Amino acid sequence: MAEKDKKAFVLRISPALLKEVEIWAADEFRSTNGQIEFLLTQALKSRKKGKAKEE
Repeated sequence: MAEKDKKAFVLRISPALLKEVEIWAADEFRSTNGQIEFLLTQALKSRKKGKAKEE
């Protein structure tokens, strides 16, 4: 997805959870935003695989 195609939105998250995501992102050489996008992408892929097995 091209950068111009991305949708910006506000995310409310606890300070403790944000700190954990920031640390994880730094460990994997990603931005915090990139880490959140990566995690959401992985969760969606996992969910789709689970639904395919159910069918």
